[in-house]
Amino acid sequence: MRRIRGRLVGRALAATLALGAAGGLLLLAWTWRYRASLQRTRRLWDYLRAAEPYRDWQVPALARCRDAPFVMPTQGYIGYLWGDAFRPGHRHTGLDIFGGTQPGQTPVYAAYPGRLYRGADWRASLIIRHDDPLHPGRVIWTYYTHLADPQGRSLIVDAFPPGSEDIPVEAGTLLGYQGNFSGTPGRPVGVHLHFSIVRSGPDGRFLDERRLRNTLDPSPYFGFPLRADAVPGDAVPTCPQGWSLPLPPVPPAFHDIGYTH
Repeated sequence: MRRIRGRLVGRALAATLALGAAGGLLLLAWTWRYRASLQRTRRLWDYLRAAEPYRDWQVPALARCRDAPFVMPTQGYIGYLWGDAFRPGHRHTGLDIFGGTQPGQTPVYAAYPGRLYRGADWRASLIIRHDDPLHPGRVIWTYYTHLADPQGRSLIVDAFPPGSEDIPVEAGTLLGYQGNFSGTPGRPVGVHLHFSIVRSGPDGRFLDERRLRNTLDPSPYFGFPLRADAVPGDAVPTCPQGWSLPLPPVPPAFHDIGYTH
């Protein structure tokens, strides 16, 4: 009986070690596959600690790359790209653009003309419906989030209150300001805009933005590479030919305008 028990314990230990080794190999393979994402994380930490020395990494708000249909929706460093991975099982569904400022200071604008919607319980998010400029007849949506302070107080302008539906906006319409609301009060993220392009379902409504397959590669809409597997981890995402529109005058910071939310 002792021999049988010993064999069983030995086999269990061997199986555990084998599973541990397999898990380690899988993690190693994941780390290698998404090494560019990990490099971007390290560079982003450098930027967030002190943004001023890295101002040349920033994209300008409302500028256009060549003849791309979309204008940049905010100013800042594009820290994460479409398809980046932060952990096994997760894929990033859009762009994270970090202004390097405090909440309520860096403006956020509509990237393309459309019709704006805001859910009745949305503190920090907006979504805009568009006729797809690259695929006539298709409807797409652009999603803007983290537009609230750490406690969830909205930094969206008063023109778009909760429950807004079908409000026409032009490219360059001021929507709000970059914030750092994570969805849980008191647990902030870095101050940034998360921007994504979302597919429509059969009913014309936007699909679940949290799934990569429900979103689109933003590269052709902005005119330069913005997908994780097309940009090396040590490269700064920007328009290689230079921007075709200058940065407009920046409006006053949110907390200076007297909005109450």
